[in-house]
Amino acid sequence: MSDFKNGTKCVQGGYTPTTGEPRVLPIIQSTTFKYDTSEDMGKLFDLEASGYFYTRLANPTCDHVAKKLCDLEGGSAAMLLSSGQAANFFAVFNIASAGDHVVSSAAIYGGTFNLFSVTMKRMGIDFTFVEPDCTEDELRAAIKPNTKAIFGETIANPALAVIDIEMYAKVAHENGIPFIIDNTFATPVNCRPIEWGADIVTHSTTKYLDGHATSVGGAIVDSGKFDWFKHADKFPGLTTPDESYHGIVYAEKFGLGGAYITKCVAQLMRDFGSSPSAFNAFLLNLGMETLHVRMPKHCANAQKVAEFLNAHEKVAWVQYCGLKGDKYYELGKKYLPNGSCGVLSFGVQGGRKAAEEFMKNLKLCAIVTHVADARTSILHPASSTHRQMTDDELRAGGVAPDMMRLSVGIEDVEDIISDLENALKAI
Repeated sequence: MSDFKNGTKCVQGGYTPTTGEPRVLPIIQSTTFKYDTSEDMGKLFDLEASGYFYTRLANPTCDHVAKKLCDLEGGSAAMLLSSGQAANFFAVFNIASAGDHVVSSAAIYGGTFNLFSVTMKRMGIDFTFVEPDCTEDELRAAIKPNTKAIFGETIANPALAVIDIEMYAKVAHENGIPFIIDNTFATPVNCRPIEWGADIVTHSTTKYLDGHATSVGGAIVDSGKFDWFKHADKFPGLTTPDESYHGIVYAEKFGLGGAYITKCVAQLMRDFGSSPSAFNAFLLNLGMETLHVRMPKHCANAQKVAEFLNAHEKVAWVQYCGLKGDKYYELGKKYLPNGSCGVLSFGVQGGRKAAEEFMKNLKLCAIVTHVADARTSILHPASSTHRQMTDDELRAGGVAPDMMRLSVGIEDVEDIISDLENALKAI
């Protein structure tokens, strides 16, 4: 499907039935797979043949959907995982271990920040966090001799910072390390980071890719362009024998296009078991079939909502890169010319108390912790996820007391705006 446009890939990518096979991607709901001889199965365990023997490592339904996403991102290989958290963990841990170091943008999803700064730190991997809009020199200064990767998000959740992909990739490559980017909010419909120099792309497929809040999942896509052998001393896991697989050297046996994902499946999925279910992959595929239709609607609605809020007398501030004057407007035009996403943040006059009153009077916009699906949803961190913190503590953590994260859905935008306007009248 590489010759087709992304809209066609969304609908038909990843799975092409032959004569007499199901037209719709089938759910292979089986944990195990039969072979006629032990020798045939042994070839799979030795990574000498491709196929399936246990769904913890791989499943045909999941692999078809991973292939679709791989085609959409323009990568060489991909895998699905049980969550976006698992995807980001695997993406980094596949090339970094105890004693290593990683540089990350500070503007990333809070769960990922905690994964890096607390959990993976306990595993012996050190992280340095930089401002998302740091300069080249500031980014270079954060890199150490034992740095194994740079990490960032295309559009940060919930900070909505747009990262300069080319600059981050350039600095990473100058230092012989890959740039890993989480493309969850933009999706490959609005941005393909590999085309701008990124090496590895991750997703929380739970968000726009699924689009209907039915299935938690994650994914990793490898560009197949990073030369592991050129920097062999930094990445021994890919360039030296793996004794747990009879001395296979991944970069040698599977080449640049397959080494990274093969190692990620053969080692990490084998040992950690963050496996996606075939049924969730099936639901994800259904969501991806309409991704190219939904994303323009999300973006068009969010743009109108952002403009409405920005002009309202009771709204103190709005952050959305589609607004002229937004800090990330120019980067948005460069990397996201067709729209960014449906998520924006804003604050109301009167601070935390006014925000709480505003939330009470919403009817259409649902108060949920989720973002990026078909339904409009909203969250006020100060009165929910961060309610234990004072206003000063909130500001220190980068969350304004009046901040609300609004995920604009694909309903009629007039109804969304009307709901927001009625709630604003109440404060």
